[in-house]
Amino acid sequence: MRRALILVCTLSCFHGTGEGAPSTGEGTSETGGGSTTTGTSAGSSGGVSDASGVATATPTTSGGESSGDTTVGVGESSGSTTGGEDPPPEPPAIHYVGRHDASDPGHVRMGWSGVGAVFRFNGTGASVRLDDKGRYFTVVVDGAVQATLATSPGEQSYPLAQGLPAGEHTIELYRRTEGSFGPTVLLGVDLEGELLAPPPVQRRIEIIGDSITCGYGDEGVSPCNFSAETENHYLTYGAVAARALGAELSTVAWSGKGVVNNFGDDVFEPLPTIYDRLLASDAAPWDFSWQPDAVVINLGTNDFSTGNDPPEAVFVPAYVGFLEHLRSVYPDAFILAIAPTLFGAEAQMVAGYLQSAVDQRHAAGDAAVAFADVNVEWIGSGCDGHPTVATHAAMGAKLAATLQAQLGW
Repeated sequence: MRRALILVCTLSCFHGTGEGAPSTGEGTSETGGGSTTTGTSAGSSGGVSDASGVATATPTTSGGESSGDTTVGVGESSGSTTGGEDPPPEPPAIHYVGRHDASDPGHVRMGWSGVGAVFRFNGTGASVRLDDKGRYFTVVVDGAVQATLATSPGEQSYPLAQGLPAGEHTIELYRRTEGSFGPTVLLGVDLEGELLAPPPVQRRIEIIGDSITCGYGDEGVSPCNFSAETENHYLTYGAVAARALGAELSTVAWSGKGVVNNFGDDVFEPLPTIYDRLLASDAAPWDFSWQPDAVVINLGTNDFSTGNDPPEAVFVPAYVGFLEHLRSVYPDAFILAIAPTLFGAEAQMVAGYLQSAVDQRHAAGDAAVAFADVNVEWIGSGCDGHPTVATHAAMGAKLAATLQAQLGW
């Protein structure tokens, strides 16, 4: 089996330059260690296992191509269809998930929670070359979650699967941590085998939110503070719902962000003002060529978690304005505003605000907007009072059922 070095741009190639300084969410500081670990696969498996395990290994510093490597030509795939249609055949390619800049196919830049890559190949093993500040990734081989892949800045090669049975395999790689850590740069994929066309995408969901949507502290056990090690986007309610619905997920979320106000002393822009970014830490714009079938908004928790709660006359117009912007960039998407995580009378008040915003969009002629509450009774508590993996799973099931009912999926 020949060994191939894959450098492929598969979706539309977007431009974005510059890098902002990472910031932390919910007024906390990032304190995780810098160990380098990698997960490997012993073979194909059908189920999804716990993603929290970490296996230690030393990544190798990339040092050019070996004499047996060949380079696959660079090009764009034909893309994937939505709405349940049969997608057209695609050429061999890496499929990038989430907002990304592939204007230089040898340095594909990504930077939001859950971004990553999916590829199929015929062979026995694969590794990825990254220059990454995100620090942790979920690796899925043939549907089975592997040990967590931990990365460090600088160009390095990380094995994803070794010793697989000869044949066709699918590998998925998803960033666990949020964009405030800095960008991920995918430099290439090395295969012990031959690249195939990526799996088809027939449904697409975008989720917009704050720390809960990022997965802040979902793998931690209270009491604990924010850390990269305990944030796992793959096990958030949004990712759970997307997998249940067979949908690709793009997440645009940042800890501490609100619609009008951010959490605590964070005086920087609320989420709607940075929403159009290609990367979280980069002001370069995204071009919205990727069109979702459904958009889910989970914002408002941070607006009403401090002593500076916005009045209805401020919050509702801002939310309506964001809905209008989403409709302008996603003319055909169903938009679902979900209740933020608040409690008691305040939760009922803010739910009323969101319903009012949705009603205003209906009055303006936009019928493809709705409000729902997918909150559940919490099962334990993660870091800094955030939902646990178990709570996310219950929320994800409720969100999936809501989208199924609305869209007939």
